[in-house]
Amino acid sequence: MRQRESYLAGCVSVVELARRTSGCLDFAITADLVDAGRINIFERWESQAAVEALRGEGPSDEQGAAMLAAAVDEYDVAEVRSLT
Repeated sequence: MRQRESYLAGCVSVVELARRTSGCLDFAITADLVDAGRINIFERWESQAAVEALRGEGPSDEQGAAMLAAAVDEYDVAEVRSLT
């Protein structure tokens, strides 16, 4: 648990940078509420070009070394309906 909290604390600047990036609609790195060894990353962007502008080379070597596993899925959304 301490390792996860330390990792998340180190991600604050990444979240701040992403949210300031042109085309970023939402960006979050959060602790999973059920699995103590899991971190969830959620990103929402205006375009693929905006995503690529931020990502560049991907996680730093330090972040990559801390990851036990990773799964990345991208979705193209045709329409969004607000339920509020």
